[in-house]
Amino acid sequence: MSRKIGMWLYQNGGGDKIEKKIVKKLKERDIKAITGINPRHAIANNGHIYHNGSRADKLDLFFSYNAGEQTQYQVFLYQALNRIMPMINSYEAFSLTEDKFQTSFLLQNHGIATPDFKLCHRDDGDELRSIIRKWDKMVYKPTDGWGGIGLTKIENEATLDMLLPLLNQMDLRFFYVEKFLKYDNSDFRVDIVDGEFVGCYGRRAAGTDWRTNITSGGSVFMREANDEIVSLAKKATKVCGADIAGVDIIYDLEKEEYVVIEVNGIPAFATPEQEKMGLNFNDKKIDLIVDMIDRKTKKKKRKKKKGQK
Repeated sequence: MSRKIGMWLYQNGGGDKIEKKIVKKLKERDIKAITGINPRHAIANNGHIYHNGSRADKLDLFFSYNAGEQTQYQVFLYQALNRIMPMINSYEAFSLTEDKFQTSFLLQNHGIATPDFKLCHRDDGDELRSIIRKWDKMVYKPTDGWGGIGLTKIENEATLDMLLPLLNQMDLRFFYVEKFLKYDNSDFRVDIVDGEFVGCYGRRAAGTDWRTNITSGGSVFMREANDEIVSLAKKATKVCGADIAGVDIIYDLEKEEYVVIEVNGIPAFATPEQEKMGLNFNDKKIDLIVDMIDRKTKKKKRKKKKGQK
């Protein structure tokens, strides 16, 4: 086959079956997919990156789609590979969407509503206290967390005073906090691939909790996205430069507007259980990804041939 790509896709929750479908569709387009390229098992040596004895830097594209197993070493090699080949998502988009502050900062600079936020030095407790007096409630977020891990709701100054010593013990250099918005404890997860709307579903917090993330106990339910929500998700994805994104949106009851909470660069496909509920966007998502891989690898081949002339 004239084109060869590397893939590292999560295997749980039906990911293994999704991978097989992508590989089959790529093969039909004369594109070979080498799966299981986990950068954890790669070694960089004299300008080349080897994975299981083969040169990963000779691939035409690398498709990394595994949020749960990322390590600093893997991300470091992700960045190196992106300097010499196309990626889905690019390293720049990946690193941006992994950082809550950088994402919110960029979105607001492009006129996209997000919760009000502050980034404070860890020694500036007085600033944090003035913020909670102004906002009433706020949420502490790790800048690089995912799946709701580490999210902490700060209800008042007493809660803040209890939390600060704990955060200082974690040796955090700065704190990222968002104003807690009044909403109905549900959100919209909108999937976008290559600038196209793929699908939407809702997530609802469990019981008295406020976090909608599935890993925090939230549940999925069928939910339609209106034109305003789809347009907002597309714009947020474009601003972040992401090929693939899952955009989390809530409705601010006080300001009466839709607000982007997060842009996830590795949104999961629908699980088999979710597909039984009616979430049937996986095939469309796969087709759009395959189309994008086809286009990007063709472009790389044309550039290579042009450079050889």
